[in-house]
Amino acid sequence: MIVRRDRGMLAVLIVLDVAFHAGRTSTVSAAEIAERAGLARRGIEPLLQVLSRSGLLESVRGPRGGYRLGRPKRAIRLDEVVRTALAEDAGAEDGPHGALLGVLDPLWSELDRSCAALLAGLTVEDMVRRAEQAGLVRPCAEPITFSI
Repeated sequence: MIVRRDRGMLAVLIVLDVAFHAGRTSTVSAAEIAERAGLARRGIEPLLQVLSRSGLLESVRGPRGGYRLGRPKRAIRLDEVVRTALAEDAGAEDGPHGALLGVLDPLWSELDRSCAALLAGLTVEDMVRRAEQAGLVRPCAEPITFSI
């Protein structure tokens, strides 16, 4: 997970962007997400599709279409987002090779477990709260929802 963190981090960034700017009631376009992240739209579209297929995001078609959260912010854990993003990339063997890797592999596995445990303890709601505490202003407030 740590060695190939770019795809996982990008997935978390995308889900956080959707949560922060759209939530479950509104939508944001792939172009808007890409612009805010400073990335090419075509570069994030495969990841948007993966996140949509998994149910983390919901894709809405039409003139007001785009993406919104597939579940409440409090029900999406960051480790699930990262695992989803890396699942399709699992077979890629683009890392280092060599005899010393046998010494480094156990350490990297331990770091992965620690990182996964940290991510499992955080939800998208926690990250939205951190963004607000950092001074970022949400463009729209979500209606208060509750269930009894």
